Amino acid sequence: MSTKSKKGAYLATSMLCGAAVAALAVPVQAAESDTSVVSEIVVTGTRIPTPNLTSVSPVTAIGAADIKAQGITRVEDMINRLPQAFAAQGGSVSNGATGTATVDLRGLGVSRTLVLIDGRRLMPGDPASTAAGLASDLNFIPSALVERVEVLTGGASAVYGADAVAGVVNFVMDKDFEGVRIDASYGIYQHKNDNSSVQDVVRASAASASDPSQFALPEDNVLDGETSEVTITIGMNSADGRGNITAYAGYRHVEPILQGDRDYSACTLNSGDTFSCGGSGTAYPARVGGYVVDETTGNTFRARTSSDVYNYGPLNYYQRPDDRYTLGAFARYEVTPWAEAYADLMFMDDTSTYQIAPGGIFAGSFQINCDNPLMSAQQQSTLCGADAGTSTLKTVTVARRNIEGGGRQGEIQHTDYRIVTGLRGDLNEAWNYDFYMQYGSVSYSQKQTGFFQTSKIQNALIAKTDASGQVVCQSVIDGTDSACVPYNIFQIGGVTDEALAYLETDSFSTGSTTERVVNLSFGGDLTDYGVKTPWAETGVGVAFGAEYRREQLEYSADYVAAAGLLNGAGGASPAVNGSFDVYELFGEARIPIVQDAPFAKSLQVELGYRFSDYSTVGDTNTYKFGGEWEPVDGYRLRASYQRAVRAPNILELFSPQNVVLDGTTDPCAGLSAGDSMVAACAAAFNLTTAQVLAIEENPAAQYNGLTGGNTDLKPETSDTYSVGFVVQPGFLPGFSASLDWFDIKVEDYIDTIGADLILSRCLETQDDYFCGLVHRDSAGSLWLSSEGYVEDLTYNTGSLHTRGVDVEANYRTSLDRFTKKDLGAVQANFVGTWLDVLETQPLPGDEAYDCAGFYGVICGVPAPEWRHKLRVTWETPFWGGLDLSAQWRYLGSVALETTSSNAQLNDPDNQPDTDIKLASRSYLDLAATWKVRDGYTLRMGVNNVFDKDPPLNGSSNCPTGYCNGNTWSQVYDTYGRYMFVGVTAAF
Repeated sequence: MSTKSKKGAYLATSMLCGAAVAALAVPVQAAESDTSVVSEIVVTGTRIPTPNLTSVSPVTAIGAADIKAQGITRVEDMINRLPQAFAAQGGSVSNGATGTATVDLRGLGVSRTLVLIDGRRLMPGDPASTAAGLASDLNFIPSALVERVEVLTGGASAVYGADAVAGVVNFVMDKDFEGVRIDASYGIYQHKNDNSSVQDVVRASAASASDPSQFALPEDNVLDGETSEVTITIGMNSADGRGNITAYAGYRHVEPILQGDRDYSACTLNSGDTFSCGGSGTAYPARVGGYVVDETTGNTFRARTSSDVYNYGPLNYYQRPDDRYTLGAFARYEVTPWAEAYADLMFMDDTSTYQIAPGGIFAGSFQINCDNPLMSAQQQSTLCGADAGTSTLKTVTVARRNIEGGGRQGEIQHTDYRIVTGLRGDLNEAWNYDFYMQYGSVSYSQKQTGFFQTSKIQNALIAKTDASGQVVCQSVIDGTDSACVPYNIFQIGGVTDEALAYLETDSFSTGSTTERVVNLSFGGDLTDYGVKTPWAETGVGVAFGAEYRREQLEYSADYVAAAGLLNGAGGASPAVNGSFDVYELFGEARIPIVQDAPFAKSLQVELGYRFSDYSTVGDTNTYKFGGEWEPVDGYRLRASYQRAVRAPNILELFSPQNVVLDGTTDPCAGLSAGDSMVAACAAAFNLTTAQVLAIEENPAAQYNGLTGGNTDLKPETSDTYSVGFVVQPGFLPGFSASLDWFDIKVEDYIDTIGADLILSRCLETQDDYFCGLVHRDSAGSLWLSSEGYVEDLTYNTGSLHTRGVDVEANYRTSLDRFTKKDLGAVQANFVGTWLDVLETQPLPGDEAYDCAGFYGVICGVPAPEWRHKLRVTWETPFWGGLDLSAQWRYLGSVALETTSSNAQLNDPDNQPDTDIKLASRSYLDLAATWKVRDGYTLRMGVNNVFDKDPPLNGSSNCPTGYCNGNTWSQVYDTYGRYMFVGVTAAF
């Protein structure tokens, strides 16, 4: 295809940066080749070709060489190392895992980040969980085929449509390959367990525990968590040189890591003056009322104490096992000089398994008959008093871990398809077009094992002796459940395989998401029409078009899961079914104002507008204004304003109301007489003092909330401002740098208020609205039964606001400038972000709280004020081509949110010394790439060379989801030193 034809074909395809781009939209030195090709490259953030690789909006680009130097097999790991990205779903999440990997730019939420492949949407990735926000699944991306990744932060809805509130991540694929290429890689974690302070805590807990085996320490040195991946790529040009087809197939395998394999996660740490081992009140041996089975006798009761908790951490997966298959092909063919047909076909089948601690009977109210033959005489007397030996039913709290059955697991499978077919080309010298249709689908299935069925628990706890002298369930005698087998929780070692076979109930859920897109766009250079200013040589450039998009979601579970009968599953899983359509018109214009004038080498503006008509929320309008001024060669100022919109997704609109795990605290639980909160709780919830003092605290910090969608939601709107300075001084060839200030504010953002905030607001204000959202069960609890919960539905709430500065610098120079010897070249890339503000206004009119520099239950994942990465590479002339590189990754320290001066965050009574501060972390990564001979490249490296432990915090400030194993496993290097080796063979 000619250069001119390439221009027409690529002009309207959106977000295609040149392969030479290695920085944040910074102008780089052009290669000594045809500069007309360089000037026609389309830069991320606009559909209009931008000369000299410049952009009004800052863009960070990561090339294939950098990806390989990081030993990446999971794309999420690469994205999370960018200073602009915050931790989201990924392979380090177990409890609350969706099986997907998502990206969260600027900490504004995964649903506000748009993911693209070659400038076109990647379909929503998971239909089952609002935790994934219907965000795209990065597992779908075959890393070996990625030519580069472009990250544009800030609102981009005018160019790409809804969801681009926080920004866009675009994966540009290698589509014009010829030959055969095999990419293979292998990595493994090595860690020395030498955290003596945590080991002392674990040993102390083992010494006083009723079951010391719960507190075993791992081996001193461990090798685990292997990851391997192989991809074969085959490409062929057509005989006439007018087309190409590139096909690929790949397989990735990830081995699991248990929390018990690391000393700093060998027990669940409690927050406090010093760390201590904690756990769950659903423990082993069994709890019956205020008693537990005495481990010294094996069949008597003793009084339950605060130390009777279960260390649930060690059996949780730190790294989930994963098997992924990918397959696909990219094809193009120039049918005529004005029409190139193209098609993309991509497929993924990914299976990932989460594992959390054993299930069993999670604390709830059950009935036990006082003549239960499985109880000893002492147990009958202790539990029933004068009713011992009678058929009287006692209603008590029962809790017991199913240690005989092992951990609860969920095998999650996603099968994804993406098909794009289109036609593009030049209409004449000035105009081009691109028409494509896209179909994407995700098929989801999950099998959960290791859970008890709640109704069967009750049957198995009422046992009688039948006429033949056999101990059977009452339900067998009366015929209501002939399959029932008694569950002997009253005697250590009394549980039978038959009882487990009866109680353990597998459950299944399925779902799908589909996305259909039809897009027609035109691009034009109006120079030849004379549409230009008197002071510019280049005319106005325009792009405009129309798009139709339809999204649909279906989800359903079997009866057991849908009815909430899986004990310890966090709630019911009701069916969801919904869809929406959107019709859109869009247009952009780039207007050069002045060119090649004194103090105005270049002055131009960009304009963009998109009109959208949604079947669910009606019309929306998005737009952008931007400009850049280059007074002299190599120095450029840029600024932009963008209005972005995000319409509510299907789950936010149509999810049924459902009681699930939601909050992490109940201020009225576990109080003592004389506590100032007792009176406030009594007044707020119309309770007596005795009733308040009887409210039990959940040791696992998990409470119920009624969550669900809201069909009355309206779209979010956001305003993004950016001002930047770009420099490429002529006196320092090979150097470029940029500094960009950004400010993003989202109004009417879609979210729940939060169960914890509702409770605190109720107690602070005694407001009837907030207190009316709190529904306590008969015991006053918000966790012992599904009757106790906080109503926490989805609304358009307050606002989100972030502000900061991005810094990037690049330098490359030949070392022969400094020595007569040929020592190759050195290049360096630095990317950093200073986070000034990360504010949330929970409700309109509320004071906003700022999470920049903080972490915690409300703020969520750590948000360091400063993050950066610096990679330095020495391109040596040795052995035919050996490159050595070192990377420094830095995350600043963060403080516990309760130490903030903000009134909504500050809590002097909740500032445990263990959690006050998460110290900064610096990681050193080393890599070597050796071009053994033409077509054969060997690479190896070590990440986290010094095997640094992650910063730890206690369970009180470690909410389920992204905090796993006493740390924020998607933020920090959690598993230790990572060693990898890879090879690329092309022939």
